[in-house]
Order: sequence, then C-alpha cells, then structure tokens
Amino acid sequence: MAPAENTPSSAGAPGYDRDAVRAVLDRARAEDRTALTAPEGRALAEAYGIPVPGEALAASADEAVSAAVELGLPVAAKIVSPDILHKTDAGGVAIGLDSPQAVREAYERVVANARAHDPGARIDGVQIQRMVGGGTEVLVGATTDPTFGKIVVFGLGGVLVEVLKDVSFRLAPVTREEALEQVGAIRAAEVLDGVRGGEAVDRGALADLLVRLSALVTDFPEIAEADLNPVFASAGGAIAADLRFVLDFAPAPGPKRFEREEILAAMRRIFRPRSIAVIGASNEAGKIGNSVIRNIVDGGYEGEVYPVNPKADEVYGRTAYRSIADVPGEVDVAVFAIPAKFVAGALEEVGAKGAAGAVLIPSGFAETGEQELQDEVLAVARKHGVRLLGPNIYGYYYTPQKLSATFCTPYDVAGGTALTSQSGGIGMAILGYSRSTRTGVSAIVGVGNKADIDEDDLLTFFGQDDNTDAIAMHLEDLKDGRAFVEAAREVVPRKPVVVLKAGRTSAGARAAGSHTGALAGDDKVYDDILRQAGVVRAPGLSELLEYGRALPVLPAPAGENVVIITGAGGSGVLLSDAVVDNGMSLMEIPPDLDEAFRAFIPPFGAAGNPVDITGGEPPSTYEKTIRLGLEDPRVHALILGYWHTIVTPPMVFAELVADVVEQARAAGIDKPVVASLSGDTEVEAASAHLFEHGVVAYPYTTERPVQVLGAKYRWARAAGLL
Repeated sequence: MAPAENTPSSAGAPGYDRDAVRAVLDRARAEDRTALTAPEGRALAEAYGIPVPGEALAASADEAVSAAVELGLPVAAKIVSPDILHKTDAGGVAIGLDSPQAVREAYERVVANARAHDPGARIDGVQIQRMVGGGTEVLVGATTDPTFGKIVVFGLGGVLVEVLKDVSFRLAPVTREEALEQVGAIRAAEVLDGVRGGEAVDRGALADLLVRLSALVTDFPEIAEADLNPVFASAGGAIAADLRFVLDFAPAPGPKRFEREEILAAMRRIFRPRSIAVIGASNEAGKIGNSVIRNIVDGGYEGEVYPVNPKADEVYGRTAYRSIADVPGEVDVAVFAIPAKFVAGALEEVGAKGAAGAVLIPSGFAETGEQELQDEVLAVARKHGVRLLGPNIYGYYYTPQKLSATFCTPYDVAGGTALTSQSGGIGMAILGYSRSTRTGVSAIVGVGNKADIDEDDLLTFFGQDDNTDAIAMHLEDLKDGRAFVEAAREVVPRKPVVVLKAGRTSAGARAAGSHTGALAGDDKVYDDILRQAGVVRAPGLSELLEYGRALPVLPAPAGENVVIITGAGGSGVLLSDAVVDNGMSLMEIPPDLDEAFRAFIPPFGAAGNPVDITGGEPPSTYEKTIRLGLEDPRVHALILGYWHTIVTPPMVFAELVADVVEQARAAGIDKPVVASLSGDTEVEAASAHLFEHGVVAYPYTTERPVQVLGAKYRWARAAGLL
C-alpha cells in the first residue's frame, strides 16, 4: 500500500473524498438503515484510500461467472443485503471458488441460504471478490467508546483475536507515529516481523491504514463501528478483505464542555476564594456544619467566612446569616452541609449571590438512586453559572491558601502534589497517608458523584497552578474521557499526571468477541488511551500515594543509562530485576568508567553494573563511588542499595549520600537518585532523612524505589524529555 498522501493528526485532513462518503451515508439514513452493504463499505474504503480487493456486484449467476473470470479466479461470493449484517451466520459466504461452475453454484447457494435465513430480507445481489491471502491476518477497526468516543483498534486477525484478545486501542484520529506505536503495542507484535523464516509485514502500511480509518470515523461520527477483518498484511502492503460498517444517526449527547478560560475563571475563585459561606454552619459538636466552619477557621484561612444558619445569631465566633442573600459582601464559594433535599433551594440563593462554586458535602443523591434530585441540583447550577464540586464528598484542601473546606481534620504540610479521589474512603486514606509521611501537598480534593466538576477540570487548573508540581488522581470512571485526554496532553509536558483507575478486572469489561466493539474491554481501553495521553498509571493505592509523594522530589533524567551501586550482591540482583520490570535499562559500563569504579572498591568487589562495593566498606567507598556516578555525564540515574553494617551505620550512609547529592546539585548536576536500605529499624530514620534531602529512599524493599524511578522515566518519555 502506498504511503498516505496526508497523515491526519485531526479530522478534516485533505486528500479524502468526503462527498462520496456523505452520499453513501445520506442514502443509508434516508432508508433508516444501521449498517452498510459490502459495496457501500467498499465505496467508503476507496474514498479514504483503504486498499480492498477487486470485486463486482452480480445480480445473476451469469453475471457472477463473468465477474469471476474478469477478476481472476479464485474468488469469494458474499450475499449483499442491507438487512443481513452477519453474512456468515446466514450462510451467505462462499470462498475459494476456483472454477466458473463453482461460482455459479455458490451464487445460487448463498442466495437461497439468505432467503431461508430471512425471507423478508432485501437482496441486492452477490458480491464477487477476488480472493486474497498470504501474509499475516490482522484486525483493524474503530468503535465508539462511551467514555472516549471514537477509538481505533489493532490486533492479530482471525481466531487469534477471539482467543487471545490481543488488541491495542488509541484515541482517534491518530497520527502516523501513534499508529506505528499502536501496531507495535500488541503482545504478539513479533509475529509481524516474521517467525521461523517468515516474511516481515510492512508496519508502515498498517499504520497508514489505521490513520485513514481513524480519519474516516472522526470525519463522520455517525459511523459507530468499523471492522476491517481480516486485513492481509505482507511485505508488499496491507489489504482489507472484508469490511463492516455499523451506523448510528442518533447518538446520545455527550457531557457539557466548558472552554479552558471558563474552567480556569471558576477554578481560581474556588481554590483561591476571597470569601466562603458555609450553608448549614452549626455550633453543635459532631455536626458536619460545625466541623467544616471550625476547620476553615482553625486551618488558618485568611479570607472572609460567613456562617449561614437561620436559627443562630452567631456560629463559631462569627455573625450568622439566615440566608446567603443576607451576607453583606461577595461570596466566591459556598460549602453545603445541609440535607440533600434542601440543596436545590439553597443553591438558587447561592447562584443569585454570584458564587463561582458550590461544594456539596451531603450524600443522598445519585449514589443512593436519587438521580433526579442530582439532576435538579445540576440544572439550578447551570442556570446560574455555578460550578459544583460533588455531591457526596469530604470537601477539599488547598494549602497555599491555608484552606481546609472539609469535615475532616485540617492539613497544613504545603508542597507540590495535588491529590484527588472519587471515593471518600480513598480520600481518607490519602489524608492519613499524607499526614503520616508528611507529604507536601498543594491540594486534596474529593470529586464524589462528579455531577459537574470532574478530573479534566481539575487537571486544567492544577496544570497551570504554580503551586503544583505533580497531580495524582484516584478515579473509578471518567465522565468525559476525551476531555481528560486533551487536558492531560496539555499538562504532561510540564508535570507528571498519575492515575489509579479502579475496576481493572474482567467483571467490569464487556463480553469479548471477534468484533471491534466487543473487544473494547473497559480497562484495556483506559490503559492504552491513558498511556497515549502520557499519563503514568499506578497499579494500586500505595503506588499512587508514593508516586504522588516522590515524583516531585526526583529531577527528570536526561537519558536512559541507569547505574546500580550496592553494598550487597543479593540486593544488586533484585534491583537489576526491578529495573527491567519497570521499563528501564542498565547502562553498559564503558571500560574507562569501569576502571574508575574499580579504583574505589576492594579486589573481591565487582564493577560492571551493578557496582558491588561489598558490605564491609567504610563510608568513603560509598562516597567516592556515588560521586563518580553523579559526575560522569554518561550516567543518567543512580540506584543505591545499602546493607546495614557497623562500619557504615544507616544514618552515616544517609547523611553522606545527602551531602554528596547536595554538593552535586550545587555544581549544576541534578540526577535522579533512589535508594533501597536493608537492615534493622535504624534504616527507617535514615530513609526519611534521605527523602527530606531529595533522595527517594525506602527501607526493607528493593522494588519500591525502582518502581518510583520507573514512573519518573515513563513521565519523562511521555513529556518528550528523553
């Protein structure tokens, strides 16, 4: 297949015959059809430069024979009917027809089978198609995902698709670079390079096919699903032997979209409010309204705080107001601590007051089946231009403003990590972990039911927030996956975005089958498209929290060369395994650097990589080898393995490493350094000391520090820094 004349990075690239496609789709719409016939599918393919075999439509057995002779035997015969979507199920396909008589008999047979399958079906004729084969069968497809919209699919074809489910997904439209990466992302990609002397396929031709199909479904959203299966790929190109297009002319409307500046205008007032009203503020200990106002005031928030309580003159030392309408000044944010059934009425007053945001702590909405009540509240918010956070949340923190608008305890360890959670329980874990590890945060935010504000709004704000260096998000779903990807793509080049996506198991996936739409198991789609967006996915809660804590501490690597320096051979082996497991590579130490390391280690130690200085060495050996690794520009990251010894006690090790790293940074050398400390309980304090001085360190584990470094590398690659 020839290279694409125009490789689109978005819909609407020139070089495609859109008028031809529009004519086919308009005819199908006029006939109230939800699928295209094979000749119509061929018309779409030709309009977008998708190679298909020679074929002709026959209205009689004689025409079928003539077409077969002209195309060249062998051929396949396929029933053409707008009412029969699955031709094989209807007995409407015959292949390998190698003589005129075989073609004649096949024509009569597939027509008879189709009439028996559906006596009322319209039959336009029989498609006579030149047989293609050889090479490798692959699937190229597109579908409409409920979260991400149009996505393209690639995998091995035939029965392998059904058995292995080995497919990769990307958001449409794809660039040629993305398409090439997608082709290589399946587990069995080596098959495409030829096995047991087989010929390698033209990956570029497959990438071009993905680009063209992705442009087609993007340009024409009414194409709900497209299957090119099988596609025969070889060294000479790729050709789609069978096409299937499913249409939907009345798709469900997507979530409301806000412009970037609209989002930022509201978010800046919500996270940097000059004034806050607490609807349902209370003097009664144990009430949510009491906890919220107490936390806001005691947390050190310096703006105006207005309690709203019709039954009190004063709440927590401040004048109380019967209604927010009675508040004398402007209000940026209203925090709701009243029962769900009263929220809509109070929100009307909040909207009339001109507030930018409403923080809905109460439960009792969609999560309990009260979707109509939640919809009513959202409608009120939309009418007044108020953005909703929640409902059913613990509130939110923003440490630069000393803001703790929550019924949980205040949090005051300011730092660069913004943490969000869809679940209140996970939010409590985030809060407790942050407190126990003294993780510096810019924000902790609950999103709950996500009636309005969701992760893409928060990404948009934190992406431009000078107080935020990394964003870590727990989510169970995305309301608008495409908006999230767009926001992530804008943020990732500057800051790591880490996501813990709950629901990875097959219980949340659709039943799998051979068709493109059914292959889109929820988690696989999330996994591939989040990776396409440059997001670092955390496998579990502890990793999400650790990545959120550690990634802002680590500088970005400048290259792929990782060196391990260890005082114990056993930890060196485990650290080496972890490097490979986390997608990094150990540096091949050049002879001059190897000789330099050997000058500092005993004869029974081992240079190479890992550099094993052995366990009985004094602090100076650690210092000299680590300094060498930092100062050599060919080394891009260091992993340190420490073994507790009397000669070099844990805190001595920690202090010398911190000093060496600090001196290197003062000299303009800033490389990521992580450490694994093995030993008695003293290694805990030593690890904490290292963390405080910019070295990500953990006691009792070889896996975790390398895992964190691997996450930093994944972000650096996605950000285009390597």
